[in-house]
Amino acid sequence: MATLTYDYADSMAVVGPLSSTVEPHGYDLCEKHAERLSAPQGWQVVRHVVLGNDF
Repeated sequence: MATLTYDYADSMAVVGPLSSTVEPHGYDLCEKHAERLSAPQGWQVVRHVVLGNDF
């Protein structure tokens, strides 16, 4: 699962780990849709990933 947010001022869509808080402009996505997400022409998609711990 992932959360999608938009930054209209910077023409940016941000996909990151599932948010633990409710945001009015956040949209939860399943893995399939998070991976396939595209943005309008001229926009940038930023993907934040959580790296595993090697302890």
